Amino acid sequence: MPLRAKWSDKESFLTSLTLATILQASILAATAGGTADSPTVDDYASARAKTEKTGKPIVILVGADWCPACVQMKKDVMPKIRKQGVLEQVAYATVNLDKEGKLGKELTGGGPIPQMIMYRKTHKGWLRRCLIGGQSPKTVKSFILRGVELDTAAKKAESKKSNSKKGKAKSKPVTESKQVRNDMVPSKKAV
Repeated sequence: MPLRAKWSDKESFLTSLTLATILQASILAATAGGTADSPTVDDYASARAKTEKTGKPIVILVGADWCPACVQMKKDVMPKIRKQGVLEQVAYATVNLDKEGKLGKELTGGGPIPQMIMYRKTHKGWLRRCLIGGQSPKTVKSFILRGVELDTAAKKAESKKSNSKKGKAKSKPVTESKQVRNDMVPSKKAV
C-alpha cells in the first residue's frame, strides 16, 4: 500500500505541474500581443509616441464592448487588415469608451461609434479623416491606404517646395477633408 500512495502523490504532482504549465502558457499567450486572429493593439499613448517618432499617420479605432459594430470592427475587420500588412504603414491603437471615456469623447467629438480616425501631421498642423459606423475590410483598407497616400504625397510636395528655387513650378497642394489645430489633437496627457 505505501508504494501505491507514493505513486498517487507523484501522479497528483505531475498533473498539477502540467496544469500549472498550461495555465501559465495560456496567460502568457493572452498578454503577449496578439495572434493572426486578434491584432496587437497599442494603447493610444504608445501609438501617439510612434507617430511622433516615425512620422507615420496614426489610426485609432474608438468603440465600446456593448456596441456590436465596434466589436465586429475590432475582432473581425481589423485582424484581416493586419493580416494584409496594412497596419504596418501606420501607428494603430484602439480606444474603449468604457475604459477611456474622456479620451474617446475627445477623439470622436462625442459622436457615434465605432469611429476610425486617422490623424497625420503636416507643416500646417494635424489633419483628420474618419470613418463612422461598421465598415467592411475593403473600406477600411481603402481608407488607410488613401490616408497613407495623401501623407506621402504631402511630404513629397513639402520636400520639393523646400528644395526648389524661386521661379520653378510649384507643386499642387494635397487636399484633406478636415484640418484640425495641434491643440485639438488629444495629447499624451489625456490618456
